Amino acid sequence: MSNFIHSPILSYLMKVFITGANGLLGQAVTSIFTRETDHELILTSVEDSSYLEYGHTYCVLDITEKEDVKKLIYFHEPDVIINCAAYTNVDKCETERELSWRINVDGVKNLIIAAKKIGSKIIHFSTDYIFDGKNGPYDELSKPNPVSFYGREKLASENALVTSDIRFAIIRTLVLYGIGNNVKPNFALWMIDELKNNRPVNIVTDQISNMTMIDDLAYGTLKIAEKDASGIYNISGPDILSRYDFALKLCEVFKYDKNLVKPVTTESLKQPAPRPLKSGLIILKAQSELGFNPMDTLEGLRLLKVQLGY
Repeated sequence: MSNFIHSPILSYLMKVFITGANGLLGQAVTSIFTRETDHELILTSVEDSSYLEYGHTYCVLDITEKEDVKKLIYFHEPDVIINCAAYTNVDKCETERELSWRINVDGVKNLIIAAKKIGSKIIHFSTDYIFDGKNGPYDELSKPNPVSFYGREKLASENALVTSDIRFAIIRTLVLYGIGNNVKPNFALWMIDELKNNRPVNIVTDQISNMTMIDDLAYGTLKIAEKDASGIYNISGPDILSRYDFALKLCEVFKYDKNLVKPVTTESLKQPAPRPLKSGLIILKAQSELGFNPMDTLEGLRLLKVQLGY
């Protein structure tokens, strides 16, 4: 089973500044830091209020506004900035290039400028979309070759950190699923919504990757913060499988009719953004250096079932 519940607490307390705190990832990171540590959290997001009603400082922040970013970070002087803010709609990144670049690249550069002045470390999230998906799975040293605009943006954000002269950790991850308050539907939740209403779903057989339970990703993030790890780490679920096979496992756990899952090819969907097909991330480095021990697919789906109250 995953050991994300248990984590050593550092002998000193940190001030942790979380951007995008109202999103799926931001909520999961906030939750595990709150539950497992006594670090001081400053939550920020573009919305007027926090998903939490109490417990932490909350500030409205749009990371594309450079002066706002500087002002807030200079005021709070965090030890660590965890950047959970991103524009993740891969297809819209192809058409809304200026907006998505402002968030995914310029926003990161704004955080770097502020972090450099006060000596903060940045923990930033990237993706398997920086690879072309021709010969995955990939480790941390594999050569990037993005095929979509989203992939190029995320690679540009990585490069901004690598060349920045500040302390950083980059977490590469992929296909997140889990629950949160008022979050956008993710792959698993979308399927559950369709299948419980006996609606058929078209699921691709030719996209191969890991699936990542959000609780595990938050746990890996905590590990990196507390061990003060730097550099690039792949943090994801351990199994590499097709979206179609994941859907069948979901049917198994939730007792849905597998006949509702219709196998299709990526090409048949005619999506605006190209996808890396034979992808996946090798997580050996995180397992050996961080003690990261994620749930397998069935364990993750069983936990999701409990969380949803099924």
